[in-house]
Amino acid sequence: MSNVETRQVDRDSLFLLSQVRVNGADHPNKVKVRNLSTGGMMAEGEVEVGRGALIEVDLRNIGWVKGTVAWRQDNRFGIAFVDEIDPKQVREPLGSTAPAETGRAARGQQFRKI
Repeated sequence: MSNVETRQVDRDSLFLLSQVRVNGADHPNKVKVRNLSTGGMMAEGEVEVGRGALIEVDLRNIGWVKGTVAWRQDNRFGIAFVDEIDPKQVREPLGSTAPAETGRAARGQQFRKI
């Protein structure tokens, strides 16, 4: 898809706090997620990134998603995801989506009573 075609993809406007790791850095940076679609998102925060940088973002109910920085303007930047996501999962309350549905391992084990 060209840049013009991708701008027409449906995006959900929202305000969500998240974390990003640039180029596999150990320490994540906090960002605000301003909009989200199946193929990417816009983030806002004081993060040193340039166009083309490899980045990961921790999305609620999904986990760490890999992408690249598509553009940057002031303290906002666009991330193009490597694999598409379901933005509806991110909007669900925390923990409402089972790990099997998200394709990631559970963060902790659930104990069952015997």
